[in-house]
Amino acid sequence: MDVDSPSGPYPIHIGAGLVADGEALAAALRGRQALLVTDANVAALHAPVVEAALRRHRPTLDLATHVIPPGESEKTLDRWREVIDALAALGATRDAAVVALGGGVVGDLAGFAAACWMRGIDVVQVPTTLLAMVDSSVGGKTAVDLPAGKNLVGAFHPPSAVVADTAMLATLPDRELRAGLAEVAKYGAVFDAHFLGWLEAKADALLVRDPDAIAEAVARSCGFKAEVVARDPFERGDRALLNFGHTFGHAIEAEQGYAGAVGGLVHGEAVAVGMVLAARLSAALGRAPMADADRLERLLARFGLPTRIPAGLSPPSLLARMRLDKKADAAGLRFILWDAAGEGRIARDVPEAKVLEVLAAD
Repeated sequence: MDVDSPSGPYPIHIGAGLVADGEALAAALRGRQALLVTDANVAALHAPVVEAALRRHRPTLDLATHVIPPGESEKTLDRWREVIDALAALGATRDAAVVALGGGVVGDLAGFAAACWMRGIDVVQVPTTLLAMVDSSVGGKTAVDLPAGKNLVGAFHPPSAVVADTAMLATLPDRELRAGLAEVAKYGAVFDAHFLGWLEAKADALLVRDPDAIAEAVARSCGFKAEVVARDPFERGDRALLNFGHTFGHAIEAEQGYAGAVGGLVHGEAVAVGMVLAARLSAALGRAPMADADRLERLLARFGLPTRIPAGLSPPSLLARMRLDKKADAAGLRFILWDAAGEGRIARDVPEAKVLEVLAAD
């Protein structure tokens, strides 16, 4: 499918074996230079395949590879500077490209470096996690984290192409697969209750990585996201609906010091908890039935995801994190809530006392 963006449409390629084939990836490169950015875990599994495919299709390509350590805690300005230095060492010109091979951390970090180098060069997103395939690789949001909060420094920079090779999910750890399913469930929660029902029916197939179920989940999720980002590329309107659960989830991640899999929640897990909290806040405000919140919690639990705030995080501390969230504005906190399953809404009139009440009750 194609995604409309201010810089022109770009394709999303979805299928098994796309990276080894290399045609779609090579076609997305305009110039004679490319920097492959990945993390140490993904590099060991997939970097040689990407490099071989690019050299087969583009034998004269000047290709360099930059590897960062894995983990959300590495999505920093220091790692961003390393990618910038790698582009400088490559002598990257305006028609060079960054190839982001990895999950959301690599995609965000590499995309932000591409946005900044010479005021913007191409980035090709090659997501290797389910979460990145259905969410972070599409739409052009790029950023790094600060100790004060998640994704506070970044830019909108649409990719020149997204190559989602579903065969790569075969090597994905179970925890990361489940985390990606949280973002898939988000689309049903805010856009389409029928899709939420499809996920309930296909939960077992998705958990065992049935190829047809996974491919349909990726395609339908990308379809929802492509439609909303085409309408609202800079998140000035209903693109914010994609942040359902994220205000709570980002606060949890920041309060845990972006510990991720090492002693904390990974992003998709934090979003799962955040979606349950957002649904319960919607019910507490009289906006939605509590039965829908219970339904969402059951689905996420079936996917093996956490649905409660981790022990040791205080409601006042989480609320303080939310005040610095990117969705807050001069009027105060702004939440993505819902009126019912499949009916997400932007809410700007949420009392902090009610948020604290929901946090304390969890």
